[in-house]
Amino acid sequence: MTEPGRVVGGDEGPAAAPAPGAVRYGRILLKLSGEALLGERQYGVDPAFCAFIAKQVAEVRAMGVEVGIVVGGGNIFRGMAAAARGMDRATGDYIGMLATVMNGLALQDAIERAGIPVRVMSAIAMNEIAEPYIRRRAVRHLEKGRVVVFVAGTGNPYFTTDTAAALRAVEIDAAVLLKATKVDGVYDADPMQVPTATRYERLGYLDVLRDQLKVLDAAAVSLCQENHLPIVVFDLNQPENITRVARGEPVGTLIAGETGGMPG
Repeated sequence: MTEPGRVVGGDEGPAAAPAPGAVRYGRILLKLSGEALLGERQYGVDPAFCAFIAKQVAEVRAMGVEVGIVVGGGNIFRGMAAAARGMDRATGDYIGMLATVMNGLALQDAIERAGIPVRVMSAIAMNEIAEPYIRRRAVRHLEKGRVVVFVAGTGNPYFTTDTAAALRAVEIDAAVLLKATKVDGVYDADPMQVPTATRYERLGYLDVLRDQLKVLDAAAVSLCQENHLPIVVFDLNQPENITRVARGEPVGTLIAGETGGMPG
């Protein structure tokens, strides 16, 4: 199995094409939005879509890849939206953290049904339903082949789950941060509204920050930049994409290095 950490390519640029079936990234951190769990629903969690995600996680685990997951809570509650309507921001963020716990438990159930052991680790103590987040314990779970679902964000208000994903990825020495979206990468305009929008194959961290591309928040991008952690933005709805990224295939948009390139 490929060792975890900055495996191949990393921040210095693309590596040579991996052999068919070979693993490029030995440990990954998958960031899922809460909205992704909606599936075909308007609110809550779609068990069928959780099963779809679980199948992909099981496939990448079968390759020997260690998998951590950070999940958002926007399908249930959004602290920033509640704050905009007059709620105290910190209170809204704490409610949003609890929403991520519900999503994490739903993912745990789906992934365990796919035959993979899972541990849910929470940044807020709730011992009856989740383990407290302890970095060394999380790494040990990964080494033993368990999927670890990190919930409750960073445990602090005013931080997004994007920032939590970048933080956990760095802490567990993930080789790459995978940002799952509804589109196949980062575009120079919103492809849902601008049909002629062009996708970038590669960007630098500074490109994302300078152009204020809304793929991750600035704190998350800066944390990845400081720790030379590559980010791959990809379409979650394509069933082979997680395994393709783990093999190092060109999927979505790679964010790494100081500058990237023109739209591909």
